[in-house]
Amino acid sequence: MSAAPQPGEPVSRTAAPPDAEAAVCLLLVRRGRLKEADLARAERVLDEAPESTLTALLARLGLVSERDLAEAWAETLKLPLLAVKDAPDAPPETTLSLRFMKQFHVVPVGERDGALELAVADPGDGYAAQAVALATGRPVALRVALRSEIDDLIERWYGAGRSALGTIVEGLEGEGGASGEDDIEHLRDLASEAPVIRLVNLLIQRAVEARASDIHIEPFENRLKVRYRIDGVLHEVEAPPASSTAAVISRIKIMARMNIAERRLPQDGRIMLRVQGKELDLRVSCIPTSFGESVVMRILDRGNVVLDFASLGFDSHTLPAFLRVLEQPHGILLVTGPTGSGKTTTLYTALSKINTPDRKIITVEDPVEYQLEGINQMQVKPQIGLDFAGALRSIVRQDPDVIMIGEMRDLETCRIAIQSALTGHLVLSTLHTNSAAGGVTRLLDMGVEDYLLASTVNAILAQRLVRRLDPATAEPYEPLPEMVRELGLDRLTDQRPLRLYRARPSPDNPSGFRGRLAIIEQLTMSDPLRRLVMQRADAGDIERAARAEGMHTMYEDGLRKALAGLTTIEEVLRVTQEA
Repeated sequence: MSAAPQPGEPVSRTAAPPDAEAAVCLLLVRRGRLKEADLARAERVLDEAPESTLTALLARLGLVSERDLAEAWAETLKLPLLAVKDAPDAPPETTLSLRFMKQFHVVPVGERDGALELAVADPGDGYAAQAVALATGRPVALRVALRSEIDDLIERWYGAGRSALGTIVEGLEGEGGASGEDDIEHLRDLASEAPVIRLVNLLIQRAVEARASDIHIEPFENRLKVRYRIDGVLHEVEAPPASSTAAVISRIKIMARMNIAERRLPQDGRIMLRVQGKELDLRVSCIPTSFGESVVMRILDRGNVVLDFASLGFDSHTLPAFLRVLEQPHGILLVTGPTGSGKTTTLYTALSKINTPDRKIITVEDPVEYQLEGINQMQVKPQIGLDFAGALRSIVRQDPDVIMIGEMRDLETCRIAIQSALTGHLVLSTLHTNSAAGGVTRLLDMGVEDYLLASTVNAILAQRLVRRLDPATAEPYEPLPEMVRELGLDRLTDQRPLRLYRARPSPDNPSGFRGRLAIIEQLTMSDPLRRLVMQRADAGDIERAARAEGMHTMYEDGLRKALAGLTTIEEVLRVTQEA
């Protein structure tokens, strides 16, 4: 039974009202951070475990992220949200036991106006605040913080200064993590131990919290390196010791249903899991290197994909021309760019735009990244002989109106796609080239006949991804006249004085960027351009002709977005050939 304060004794200044927890859950559902079905499931589980609070149970089951939960509590109770990294170097003096703070995930962080400021992960549970008020003889002012950050702060102040990762690794070494034994059964047993499981889960959880798109785990001679790709840029993060390499990689391979005994050949796998309320699909790639196996996990957040042209980076200069091509009944629309430039997301957005009840749409992909309602999606399986060309031959007999091909990889696939376009289908696909004009010469080099290319390709769109400035912290500045002249900025806008923007780091966002957007160029086929294709002109001639007809290059589109405050000049130069 919880201890209650006696009359006259100090109590918490901010006790959560009885309906506050319901208000927090409602706020999370309204914001799309929590599914109603998951909330109902947690309420059923709560009936069997009444000693817990509903919000604590939601976090423990992974149905909602720690950050979303903390933000919802702070907004509901009008409490400050504490960033624990901004906490002082030393804790205030109290008589609270370390065991109590760890058990209830609370920690005193300061004093103000005679009250003890207490960071809590679950303000809905009033017992901890009341107990602290009784133990210290002072009123308590609550501050909301993330549970993992509170635990790290307790360890920093009262433990041996270890992080959560370090604590897990210590347990791992106690269970044989430092063993150099190479036996497969030993590796399998080690990968199934609780510390290894917690370690891999923590690496994935931190990647999700950091909005990473990829996790790179790379073994070297004397260390294991872990890097997250955030907004397209790799960042090195805290990593386990080299002694845990075999256990960590074996655990990931088991999760991805790979063969842990095979360490000489590359392998691919897939992990489906739920982390902090997000349905994640992890594509795992494993290759042998000099010092072990290098693993890359690509994170696809199914619930977070936004198929919207505006959020992708299409604007009034680029969207109308793209939609005109998309409305054509037949022909080929190609999206080009290097790996990881958002080509598939652009095609998915295009498909969702034209996905109406009167159209039958079939896709052939490797792999199927996101499920789209109302669209038939097929995944190629080369190991059983189902490649792009074989799948396409079967698809044409299904009487589709629109066909999407994951990638034009070989001449046979290109020829079937062209034949489909000639017989009245709209074909969408991707190609790996550096520019829109380069897409034409790439297809010619693959062996596609020039007359077929000229008669079927409607448009080629090229794109790159640049980091998007955080609008809350972006800082305007006036560029130097030399920069304006060199970049040609004065030709792109009538605004005077010219304004560019730079990223300004903040405690909540150290990079100053948040998310990415595309810079785009679209080459729409016209009769003069078709004549150049028939003459097998090079990419430079085709691009000059297209620009004369009004095409804006990726570089120019990037400069416009920099002037609009969406990104920085440095980002545009980083990803375009003009750099």
